[in-house]
Amino acid sequence: MTNNTMTAEAFKQRQKSVTLEGIVEEPVKVNYTDVGSGPVIMLLHGIPTWSYLFQAVIPELEKEYRVITPDLLGYGFSDQRDRFDRSLQVQAELVVKLMEKLELKQVNLAAHDIGGGVGLLLALNEPERINKLVLSNTVAYDSWPIEEMLMMGHPSGKNKTSQEIEDFLSKGYKDMFSHQEQLTSTFLEGIMEPYLHEEGKVSLVRNASALNTNETTSITHKLPNIQHDVLLLWGTKDSWQPVETGEELEKDLPNGKLVRIDHASHWVPQEAPEEFAAEIKKFMSEK
Repeated sequence: MTNNTMTAEAFKQRQKSVTLEGIVEEPVKVNYTDVGSGPVIMLLHGIPTWSYLFQAVIPELEKEYRVITPDLLGYGFSDQRDRFDRSLQVQAELVVKLMEKLELKQVNLAAHDIGGGVGLLLALNEPERINKLVLSNTVAYDSWPIEEMLMMGHPSGKNKTSQEIEDFLSKGYKDMFSHQEQLTSTFLEGIMEPYLHEEGKVSLVRNASALNTNETTSITHKLPNIQHDVLLLWGTKDSWQPVETGEELEKDLPNGKLVRIDHASHWVPQEAPEEFAAEIKKFMSEK
């Protein structure tokens, strides 16, 4: 697996680009991967990543599923202009508008980190659009934003040099990878690439400043209303979004089931891609 890391350039070249209206006040560009055929699985990344986080998972899923993986607004190679909100609610609207553009009535959703917060919002507010839901090391309750992201989101962050941004991101990956052999130089360079230029740097700061605990605490009391089958797929060595959050979600979600990946930390899709994909496929095949 470590020798098969797709470069960010190759991943980007495979992406499609679409202009979507109705998410924020003006049309925005959204980049996404759309490969494979069969039942649709949409993969949502978190911060400070982009859809490249799933580069090793997509080949495991596309043999049996149509896999759609967007860059969230302000992330990756989607619109990064410094003129719109990047809240979870906005990202949920991106998913809805992308589904409408692709004429998808319903998808299975597998979401990591803040993408999981988006998934929870969609399950509550657009329940008919979601079939099954996978949440991996996701934000919930008041588990976020972590201290590093609060620091990154300070407006002064835009004054950091690209080298300082690179050092900050590199440390975040190196410190939180249980399987260092999966943290290839190709992956590390690729996951950081969209944020190591002026517009990308500012966009990353704005993405971090948009992180708001209230977006999940305001729905905590509604979690028991989610009737979807939910797989909570958790790397247990994660100190940023600890497994205790997954345990709490398992209690609050009527059809939630926690599966622990004991040898992984936060970046599960890259640390344990085969296991990540296998658990999703198993979950999808359950009646």
